Amino acid sequence: MKQSTFVTIVMFLAIAVSVVIWWFILGSPDNFFDGTNRMRPNNLMGMVFTGGYVVPSLIATSIIVITFIIERTLSLRKAKGRGVIATFLKNVQKNLSDGNIEGAIKACDQQRGSMANIIKAGLERYIELSKESKTLAEKQMAEVQTAIEEATALEMPLLEKNLIILSTIASIATMLGLFGTVIGMIRAFQALAHAGAPDAIQLSIGISEALVNTALGIFAAIIGIVGYNFFVNKVDAYTYMIDEASFDIVQTLKVK
Repeated sequence: MKQSTFVTIVMFLAIAVSVVIWWFILGSPDNFFDGTNRMRPNNLMGMVFTGGYVVPSLIATSIIVITFIIERTLSLRKAKGRGVIATFLKNVQKNLSDGNIEGAIKACDQQRGSMANIIKAGLERYIELSKESKTLAEKQMAEVQTAIEEATALEMPLLEKNLIILSTIASIATMLGLFGTVIGMIRAFQALAHAGAPDAIQLSIGISEALVNTALGIFAAIIGIVGYNFFVNKVDAYTYMIDEASFDIVQTLKVK
């Protein structure tokens, strides 16, 4: 499935699910003293419903953020491969020290993942150049290093995919929460502006709308920011491991 298609489907489903949650679950008559009137909430869910039409958008942002956090978790787990990375690297180094290049490539095939793919690309290029007797050692290592860098360039977008969505949704959620807050405060001030005694129900609904939207916006933003920073650090650490492993592989091949 193409990336753009996946993102579109996730957003469409998130919006649909959020509308269902807001209208049928949060807006259930059981959550209000007046039943279908939906003016006097008797619990927290009814109070969240009174947050207004911005609430489904904020629920959708939370669903999108959580979905992409799960997607990134599974993708990074897949990128690490099947086994423990440290064990895999020791196995590769042992095969290379013994001069068993084919064994190292086989270990990469068994491990899979981004690091294994990158190392395999370098080793396969080394075997190709080894068959050319005229290739100088320095040029051979340069070609291997180039192959590793090209493979890394192909793997990095897969590791960083969808991270920008997390940061973007976090920013949007903050703005949506602020927008809902302003609408709620406008309603509250309109209730105060009535001649005579203020409309207590409309005043309470306006204040509830403002606070609910603020809370939901902050909730989605916190999840998005924490998720983004967490995965950025994960990708950076994994990238550093790839660079270290690639350097060690090249140095081992140089002494052959």
